[in-house]
Amino acid sequence: MDTRTIMIFPEFHNMDVIHFYRDQYDPLSAFVRPHITLVFPFQSNMSNDRLDKHIKDKLMNIKSFELILHGVSKHPDELGNYLFLDIIEGKEHIHEIHEKLYSDQLEEYKKGCPYTPHLTLGNLDSIDKLDKAYLDVSICDETFRTVINTISVEMIGPQGESLIISEHKLSE
Repeated sequence: MDTRTIMIFPEFHNMDVIHFYRDQYDPLSAFVRPHITLVFPFQSNMSNDRLDKHIKDKLMNIKSFELILHGVSKHPDELGNYLFLDIIEGKEHIHEIHEKLYSDQLEEYKKGCPYTPHLTLGNLDSIDKLDKAYLDVSICDETFRTVINTISVEMIGPQGESLIISEHKLSE
């Protein structure tokens, strides 16, 4: 059974800043590029063709959109102590795509937690480390701006590595 996820891999002119912080604070930085998760990892026997058709159908009327990220926030919960790069423009588009993708064939994989679109900068193993990382990263005043026009499907490999299995272009 494959473990897959659906994500946006934004590209910014100042990606080096994101890489700098993720290398320090995100244990997944060596396995997956900076991303915004739309559908969280799920295990399914669904074929890639069937999943691609579902995605294509749900994205049919979704247009490319501008994404702007700025500022950081702390999000400790039962899954970890997360440090997020906050989305200040484009959040409503991401939320709409998230909701559409989790309908019909993927509905059974939706978790009950409220969805907050974000880009993870870190996942720390204690609140104390999260607080210190937050103080470090919060001095960064960079703005990250791009246009989102592609949604990617990732399969998580045997060592946790990211294997892109398909990409879906949004309409112009």
